[in-house]
Amino acid sequence: MVDYRIELVGVPVADVDRSRAFYGDTLGWPVDHDQVVSDEIRFVQVTPPGSACSIAFGTGISDMPAGSLRALQCVVTSIEEAHADLKGRGVEVSDIDEQAWGRFVYFADPDGNTWSIQELPDYSKMAEWQEEQGAESLL
Repeated sequence: MVDYRIELVGVPVADVDRSRAFYGDTLGWPVDHDQVVSDEIRFVQVTPPGSACSIAFGTGISDMPAGSLRALQCVVTSIEEAHADLKGRGVEVSDIDEQAWGRFVYFADPDGNTWSIQELPDYSKMAEWQEEQGAESLL
C-alpha cells in the first residue's frame, strides 16, 4: 500500500497580509514561505508547530470564497494548554467542549475559516462509554 500523506491544505483568505499576521504573529506558527511568484500569485505557507501538514494561502491560490473552509483540525496532547495558549495570544476561542470522542476548543481566523483543536480521548474510556451506552464499536 502506498502512503498518502496530506502535505498542504489551501485556506481561502481575502487579505494575505492580515492572514499572515494572524497565523504567523498571533498564533505564532512558523511562516515557511512567503513568495510573490508573479503579479497574479503570492504563496504563503505556514506550518502549525509539530505538524507534518502545512496550510497555504495567498493571491491566486484558491478559487474558494474567503472564509468558506470549515473544520480544519489539529490534535494536541493537552487541551487546557492549547486553550490557555490561544487565549493568551488574544485569539477568540471557545470554552473546552467535552465529548466522548475527545475534548475540543474552536476558533476562526479573521476571514471566518474555522478550526477545531482536539485532545484525543483515552480510548479505553471510550470503550467503557460505548458499553454503557449500548453502542457497538465500529473498530
